[in-house]
Amino acid sequence: MSVDQKMDSGRRTLLLATSAAGGVAAVATAVPFVASLTPSERAKAAGAPVEVDVGKLAPGEMMTVEWRGKPVWILRRTEDMLASLDKAEDKVSDPSSDKPMQPAYAKNKHRSIKPEFLVAVGICTHLGCSPSEKFKPGAEGGMSADWPGGFLCPCHGSMFDLAGRVYKSMPAPDNLEIPPHQYLADTTILVGEDGKA
Repeated sequence: MSVDQKMDSGRRTLLLATSAAGGVAAVATAVPFVASLTPSERAKAAGAPVEVDVGKLAPGEMMTVEWRGKPVWILRRTEDMLASLDKAEDKVSDPSSDKPMQPAYAKNKHRSIKPEFLVAVGICTHLGCSPSEKFKPGAEGGMSADWPGGFLCPCHGSMFDLAGRVYKSMPAPDNLEIPPHQYLADTTILVGEDGKA
């Protein structure tokens, strides 16, 4: 073996060792970088579905839960509240819920899977205020005599019926948003994840 061949063999060994060390260093650097791109546990929890027990919610009562930083209302409607939805058909701007503010399974007059329970994001579609509950009909609820019950946004006066449908000629352009949700049991709702209706 000549001196030149020994030198090439030594260079080749040095080149392979250097390349292997560089590859290991690149992988060691890339792993923490790629791991930093995954969402944190806090971020995962912020968008995670919320399980809600509505078993203790009496007819006519509403509870609020938080999902993705937004208030989500769950209203257990009475028979009178459900009957008021028919009376509001000609007064609301989108009675058939044609605008995509709800999942397909909630595109009905009561805008819910089960007529008894309304699940809606409690943020006005005008400027993002939170409407107040005005469930009592007429002057008893502090509204006009023909008020059937619903929600009132105090900021600019947008009114919504008990299905979250906005009344005509209101500042709010759309109905209240219906979040994806499903029933895990008769009295357990999972807000934030679609299921089979």
